[in-house]
Amino acid sequence: MTDVAREAGVSVATVSKVVNGRYGVAARTTAHVQRVIEELGYESSLVARSLRSHRTNVLGILVADFEPFSTEILKGVSRAIAGTGYELLAYSGGGRAGQAGWERRSLSRLGGTLVDGAILVTPTVVATGGSVPVIAVDPHAGPADTPTVDADNLTGALRATEHLLRLGHRRIAFLGGRPDLESARLREEGYRTALRAAGVEVDPALVRVAEYRRELAAGPARELLTLPERPTAIFAANDLSAIGTMEVAVELGLSVPQDLSVVGFDDVPESALTTPPLTTVRQPLQEMGAEAVRLLVGLLDGRGDGGTHVRLPTELVVRGSTRAP
Repeated sequence: MTDVAREAGVSVATVSKVVNGRYGVAARTTAHVQRVIEELGYESSLVARSLRSHRTNVLGILVADFEPFSTEILKGVSRAIAGTGYELLAYSGGGRAGQAGWERRSLSRLGGTLVDGAILVTPTVVATGGSVPVIAVDPHAGPADTPTVDADNLTGALRATEHLLRLGHRRIAFLGGRPDLESARLREEGYRTALRAAGVEVDPALVRVAEYRRELAAGPARELLTLPERPTAIFAANDLSAIGTMEVAVELGLSVPQDLSVVGFDDVPESALTTPPLTTVRQPLQEMGAEAVRLLVGLLDGRGDGGTHVRLPTELVVRGSTRAP
């Protein structure tokens, strides 16, 4: 601000009045100061702005890591925020993402001075402490009054398992997601419900947990594929686990889909690039991000009651990784 005042030949107080839209500055002087601001590329501090107005006009999106799922959500958030008057701050938990409650600690640092509200993607917490309004995407499994956005995980998992059953598979394994997330619970429920409806008994030996992480899928997938009576198909609760499963199958000398059918969940861009392309359940990930922005802006503008839950439809996308056993 001092540089702007020096270049414009006015006082710092005058520049402050122009930046904050206050009265007492002649129109000609205001126009001159604004030209200098543009020439110098001056931006007022977010913290200073928040101290003055108690608003930063910045929304935060907190993700555990910038992996394909959260990146697609982020794309939707970025597009939806255009024209709202808000800016976007993306924040990653990095090495702290595995620690339960890292979002709450992050919000206590960001809320009030850097962001007006936040979108949490696959959070590890039920309650965030209420420092700023929050929307959860792919919410935690525990009880909470936080507004949430997710997809129809139950129906999606039903359709995926029914697809394998229609192909003739009966030994269908399941690689589950992160147990503390509602999506993981519902996807396993859909798997079990579809098997029971088809008269197929759920074999506990065919159910494993991979926590939605590609590197954690390798061990459980190897266990399943080296069973004395291995499964003919594996439904993985997300695409990264499914891709990891396909890699293990190749290492073991199995061919997909000739020896093993694989289905994923999410339809991240990588799923169409595998060999063969992955059959999966499509979540409208970018639309979920956009819906989270709509809910959060509504809360900040006083148009929401804080108890909204939005669930978007899923769709089975059949590609080359599945066939009859």
